[in-house]
Amino acid sequence: MDIKASKIELVKMILNIENDNFIKKVTDFINNEKSDFWNELSESEQAEIKKGIKQLEDGKRTSFSEVLKKIS
Repeated sequence: MDIKASKIELVKMILNIENDNFIKKVTDFINNEKSDFWNELSESEQAEIKKGIKQLEDGKRTSFSEVLKKIS
């Protein structure tokens, strides 16, 4: 079964469910799946990424070929 057919079948099943608690669990699950990975990073990981972005914005970059030369 392809993804579109699977989605349709899932929607059909959900439409037939009358249990509010179950619907809430499904809703919570879907919302958690859509969460931004950024919020799951530690503060130090976020700080390192922000530092890297700032360096790029300031023009401090190294090409991939330059990195390869340094590590070879």
